[in-house]
Amino acid sequence: MEDINKKEGTLKRILEENDLTEDEYQKILEALQREPNNTELGLYSAMWSEHCSYKSSKPVLSIFPTQADWVIFGPGENAGVIDIGDGLAVVMKIESHNHPSAVEPFHGAATGSGGVVRDILAMGARPVALLGSLRFGRFEDSHVKYLAKEVAKGLAFYGNNIEVPTMGGETYFLDSYHGNPLVNAMCVGLVKKDDIVVAVAGEKDSVVILAGEKTGRDGVGSASFASRELEGEEKIEHPPIPQGNPYLEKQIIEACLELVEKNLILGMQDLGAAGLISSSCEMASKGNCGIELDLSLVPLKEKGMTPREIMLSETQERMLLVAKPDKKEEIGEIFNKYGIEYTEIGKVTSDGILRLKKKDKIVAEVPAKSLAENVPLRYYTGKEPADIKEIQKLNLEDIAQPADFNDTLLKILSSPNICDKKWMFKDSKQISPKGTESVLFPGDDAGILKIKKSKKAVALTTDGNGRYCYLNPFSGGKIAVAEAARNLSCKGATPMAITDNLNFGNPAKEEIFWQLEESVKGISEACEAFDIPVISGNVSLNNESNGKAIYPTPVIGMAGIIEDFKNVCTMSFKNDGDLVILLGKNREELGGSEYLKVIHNIEKGLPPQLDLNLEKAVQDVCRESIQAGIISSAHDCSDGGLAVTLAECCITGNKGIKADIDTDEIRSDALLFGESQSRIVVSLSEENIENLKAIVDKYEVPMQVLGKVEGERLKIGSLIDIEIKKLKMSWEKEIENE
Repeated sequence: MEDINKKEGTLKRILEENDLTEDEYQKILEALQREPNNTELGLYSAMWSEHCSYKSSKPVLSIFPTQADWVIFGPGENAGVIDIGDGLAVVMKIESHNHPSAVEPFHGAATGSGGVVRDILAMGARPVALLGSLRFGRFEDSHVKYLAKEVAKGLAFYGNNIEVPTMGGETYFLDSYHGNPLVNAMCVGLVKKDDIVVAVAGEKDSVVILAGEKTGRDGVGSASFASRELEGEEKIEHPPIPQGNPYLEKQIIEACLELVEKNLILGMQDLGAAGLISSSCEMASKGNCGIELDLSLVPLKEKGMTPREIMLSETQERMLLVAKPDKKEEIGEIFNKYGIEYTEIGKVTSDGILRLKKKDKIVAEVPAKSLAENVPLRYYTGKEPADIKEIQKLNLEDIAQPADFNDTLLKILSSPNICDKKWMFKDSKQISPKGTESVLFPGDDAGILKIKKSKKAVALTTDGNGRYCYLNPFSGGKIAVAEAARNLSCKGATPMAITDNLNFGNPAKEEIFWQLEESVKGISEACEAFDIPVISGNVSLNNESNGKAIYPTPVIGMAGIIEDFKNVCTMSFKNDGDLVILLGKNREELGGSEYLKVIHNIEKGLPPQLDLNLEKAVQDVCRESIQAGIISSAHDCSDGGLAVTLAECCITGNKGIKADIDTDEIRSDALLFGESQSRIVVSLSEENIENLKAIVDKYEVPMQVLGKVEGERLKIGSLIDIEIKKLKMSWEKEIENE
């Protein structure tokens, strides 16, 4: 009996130390046909973590539409790839670095950028743009301000030094994220279709080369850390947070792109989450091969590192390459040219085994597919939260309308979720990566990169609304896709592909899993309606602190193509006398609005309704009008409603508007600050109004003339009358001054 208890106690300790369940441990025994040693347990612990395996979300993600004629690679590779014509392809991926950024915001954000950049590089593409999607807690909290400032600095530090510009993003401050901020980083790359590389080890006796920074203990166990709930600011126990070296990453980028250009490698993979184990077993598994590594050859920063630590280290700025033996000399010359340390650490085998050695001693032998592909999935069931109907109730009769709408607009404009985010990007350099021209930087609906020697441009955005998803995750998922597409359409771009980051709490909780399922269903329905495939993404679960989950926050990163750059549009009013037109229809919808939170401290109600057919039609009208060259400006209505949209057009263009809007049909506060979907404000010269009407009639879209661009004030009927100068003072809120 004592022996049985001792054995059970040992097993319990092993499971706890490696974040494994008893069922998962039994699957390991079946795969190995023996007891695993400590190193092998570490490999399974990392690869079967939620962060690496997606074991809770894979069954849900299978409903995403992922195919289209222009998709070259969808989910399953380091990044998704779409064909944009002229022999070129766009590569895109979004990743989360939430838990590390909660602990060390500067380095967490910096290495989050560095990691997703290497995902793009691993496809053989040049990284050309970065975007961020950030969520923090209460803006008034000093620690939250510290986190936000440090994240902004970390993102700028890394992007500037690898010469990849930050082209856009979004930042929100809500109580829900107070103990668990979200830092999602998106990277986009360009590549010639003929130069695309995949992370496969498929030829026996090919050599395996590790290049970049020496391996240290930083980040050992980070994949498991990212798969656990946080326990509060003072109690967080975490592995050493990796620190980035963007100067080295810049050299790695140039060296690897030269290797790709000269066709010297068979496959390439970055060392991100779970480090060397992830990159090696995934390449072997995809190639239906094995890999044998000699860990005594791995250059180390620290003495006495164990095989487990070497394999699980998340030291940054490292790449794993597979090449034919006769290419080693040329590869070495290129790495030497850029001052990058490189070492041949192993070879590709035909037996399907990941075999780790220290010189002649075998320290681990594991089937590569059992690590990379055969994780036991978790089939959770969802349950609608018991209080969902209560939080969706909103009786507008109980909500008093403001006595002073001028004051209300100024308060909303100064909200940290609405105000100018210049402070987020002030340290980011406006760089034009090789082969592109940076045209439209953060501050508009989307960032734009023009492709050199081409009429084409790429438009990029990130969008999501956790508050909407909290109130109705299905609607919130749909709206996230619709708004991202609307932002691109306002630039004249055709939306082409999505990379998504799904940020949720603990999926083992029925209500959280329900939120995940419903959000994915909403995203999928919108993607089908717009014919926009999901080609890559990331799932970040267990975003909880002290047992309380964040708002469900699916983030949509989207890329679109502008065929002729000459007709690119911005949000700013440009010409006195231009007519200002609303495409779409105002509705009496205040649920989940910024107005309700800022003015009434309420986060209740149903999110705005979304008619996907109307949304698509409104966007079609906007794009076609821009491409026809008849539109002076275009700006979508979203957070803050119509009044905020018009204010932003006035502020950025330094021109006023006199708008006459009928206020009889709906409440004045809903008219001004309601966040009804499928609305875009455009301006154009009077001589082009008939051309616009023809396009509007073609798509059967509601249209309303709001007024004219004139003067130096924003005037909306008898409700709003404010100088642009005063609007600007409220909108240009500086976090440093808070």
